[in-house]
Amino acid sequence: MSAGSAIAAGAAIAALGFCAAARAQEITPPDVLVKNVTLEVVDIVRRDKDIQSGDRRKVVALVETKIVPHFNFASMTASAAGNNWSKASLEQKARLTDEFRTLMVRTYASSIAAYKDQKFDFRPLRAKPTDTDVTVNVRVLQSGAAPVRIDYDMEKTARGWKVWDVRVADISLTANYRTEFANIVRDSGIDGLIKALEAKNKGGERPATAATAEKKR
Repeated sequence: MSAGSAIAAGAAIAALGFCAAARAQEITPPDVLVKNVTLEVVDIVRRDKDIQSGDRRKVVALVETKIVPHFNFASMTASAAGNNWSKASLEQKARLTDEFRTLMVRTYASSIAAYKDQKFDFRPLRAKPTDTDVTVNVRVLQSGAAPVRIDYDMEKTARGWKVWDVRVADISLTANYRTEFANIVRDSGIDGLIKALEAKNKGGERPATAATAEKKR
């Protein structure tokens, strides 16, 4: 599996991992949330032939309703923007977050169907009960190949645990975009980055991957 496909795979697994709502007055532990809901959503994918065949409407609906509520896209966008985040106005931050959210939905939607046949190894959570920022470790098992390591960086909020970054084989999803975003801001400013993301989301261009980032170095 290439670094680029691994990033998309990581996004997809992250997408599958966080769709169960916590009970009232109770916050589900992050590792339990990841395990239970990953298995539940993978089962949905396995049984839904339309999703397997790439039905865009159903795939996007799955992402929007079962995944998006469990990610902190503001934190993810801030991490991807790096030092340039502090230079953006409140309006620019809102627009960047919205466009980055759309980019992530596209990434997740393009990869979900591939996980109907995957098996997972959910590793024990190494954290104290008082921790508010943890990493949940999962291994995607592959026949005839080494497992793919996926780490979910999560933060505890008043609305439950939220994902703020995904790392595949130690490659951070948000850091993967940082150089590209910094180059665009250097050449065209914050508004240029917003326009670039808008164009990417409206067009047919595939999201940047670790593979393309490596080629630019």
